[in-house]
Amino acid sequence: MIKIDTLPQFLRNKVAENDAFGLVEGLCQLLRSSPTEKISPTLHLFKFILKKDKELGCSVSKLLCGWLCGLRLYHLFISSGILTRGGFGQEMKTRIYERFNPSFKDINDLRDIFYLLFSDKNDARWIDAVPLKTWRGVFGVLTHCTEQKDRERLKNHIESEGLFAIEMLSIWIAAEDMDPELMRMEPSLLNADSPFVALHHEVVNWLQARRQSTVFDDSHLQVMFSQCKKLVERLQKRGAVVGSSLNTAYLLERLSQTLERLETLMAIFVSNRYLPRRILLLTGCFARAAAEKHSIIRLWKQSSRLISRSITQNAGDHGEHYITRDKKEYWAMFYSAAGGGVLIALMALFKIYLGSIIDDKVWKGIAEGLNYGLGFMVIFMLHFTVATKQPAMTAAHFAEAVEKTPQGKSVNMKLAQLLVDVFRSQSIAVLGNVLIAMGLAALIAFGYQYKTGEPLMNADQIAYQLHSIDPFAGTLWFAAIAGVWLFCSGIISGYFDNRSNYLNMRMRLTQHPLLKKLMSEKSRVKFANYMHENYGSLIGNLCFGMLLGITGVVGYLTHLPLDIRHVAFSSANVGYIAVSGQFTYLLLLQCIGFVLLIGLVNLVVSFSLTLWVALRSLNAEIDSWWPIWYEVCQIVKKRPLSLFLPVQLDK
Repeated sequence: MIKIDTLPQFLRNKVAENDAFGLVEGLCQLLRSSPTEKISPTLHLFKFILKKDKELGCSVSKLLCGWLCGLRLYHLFISSGILTRGGFGQEMKTRIYERFNPSFKDINDLRDIFYLLFSDKNDARWIDAVPLKTWRGVFGVLTHCTEQKDRERLKNHIESEGLFAIEMLSIWIAAEDMDPELMRMEPSLLNADSPFVALHHEVVNWLQARRQSTVFDDSHLQVMFSQCKKLVERLQKRGAVVGSSLNTAYLLERLSQTLERLETLMAIFVSNRYLPRRILLLTGCFARAAAEKHSIIRLWKQSSRLISRSITQNAGDHGEHYITRDKKEYWAMFYSAAGGGVLIALMALFKIYLGSIIDDKVWKGIAEGLNYGLGFMVIFMLHFTVATKQPAMTAAHFAEAVEKTPQGKSVNMKLAQLLVDVFRSQSIAVLGNVLIAMGLAALIAFGYQYKTGEPLMNADQIAYQLHSIDPFAGTLWFAAIAGVWLFCSGIISGYFDNRSNYLNMRMRLTQHPLLKKLMSEKSRVKFANYMHENYGSLIGNLCFGMLLGITGVVGYLTHLPLDIRHVAFSSANVGYIAVSGQFTYLLLLQCIGFVLLIGLVNLVVSFSLTLWVALRSLNAEIDSWWPIWYEVCQIVKKRPLSLFLPVQLDK
């Protein structure tokens, strides 16, 4: 491997061998193997060698110039860093196959050369470690050492390839105008004055003026670029309304990349004097793209962003309904949670009954999952609330608030107030669930004992329930697992909401042949509207219940510590055992404290996970949580009651 002290001899050998690719490859290997702090000094040494030995500098620059003039540049300009036209499925297959049987790389094609030079996924480390000023210094030395005729020949070659690439990119953008998926999302694309087509016409005029060396007024061209970008953003947002798919997300990502590349190339070739800074920035972009060319993870992240955005936006839209900001909303949340508490007490009672009649743990887990799932669906259909189901929604709404701030940065006071509102809303929801579930459970247990003369639960069942809420017996770990399933249920709901929009569920059910035979038109339309609006929530609730029920089964079959603890059901169980056993007030208060601790873990885990995913999908970020918590403390210090009660609120 090349060493720093043998660099001059290495350069002379490669010049003698007329091996330009070997020279560049050796330099890349040297930089890749260098510690981060030594990368810039190594480039300074390379520049110093060329300046000190003018003959060697001229030979190296002549070798590189002749090499570049013989390469095809067009493919690099139009494809590197831009997703291919094959679609998500085809591209994923190609990248997986490439892992097992890599394609042939042509060293006469600059696109393949970049891949050979920057094939390591960590190459971005040393590329980004070099300041742009250092790269410009090296570029300047090589330019100074190159003869005028060689510079002119290289300039003409790059310009010819670049202008051809610009023409092809504009054609691609105009062709996307007729894509069926985009027309489904935005019917106005059928209009003759589509921004994509208008941009192509402006680019053709720009190219004509550029080739004839005449002055071109690009004001309308810039307007078209702006309109095309806004249209792509609108299409991405429309995906959350009309539904989207991975292929659509892939197409929009590709369209956005193509627009960006077209604008970059036109900025480089706008005049006869190329700006080194723009060329170097584009070269760095090509190098990073080459390092990520066959990355499956990178492709998935790029293509799934719109789907994630659709899911979190659907969740965020629902999340707004679970944040209380005045007394009316506060008490409405309490009554809704109280209604949920009634059904939860009944579901907990039915679970106890299932445990007494089913011995097989697998079938019991499935039955309990159905009990949970169908119960949650009924709670939703009756417009009641299960408190822990809401953090997944409110976290997505919180992420949207971050996204709407400048540059995706957080406005601390606004987010702190939103956190206080969320805490107050979830507190009253948990209180409504816990109070009513526990109270009704105690009343049922008392009625059963009064009627039969026997307690609802025997000593073994009471001992099991007490152990199940003991935080020192793995309960908080099981509560965290339930929090993960709460997060998953929110993602599932968002996915099926997106799916409902994408499939146009309303019209499908309205025109369904079987439903036409079974239902009148009025009933069918009403059913179709309800399913379209609530499809995701119904499926999410059912899946959440099944996940809760089956977790214990998986733990039993695998002998792993897997189970769930949910605050609402734990509170109902406390109500049943408080009447069935000899409870002291101290023990009862301790059990209530344990239940609230379970609820806290449920809420924190589900909120945190959903917020993390929502922020990533919206490409937003929170600089630091400390300033936000500071603002929360200031709000609590100024208006302490607003943390729990609908008082002291700012109007």
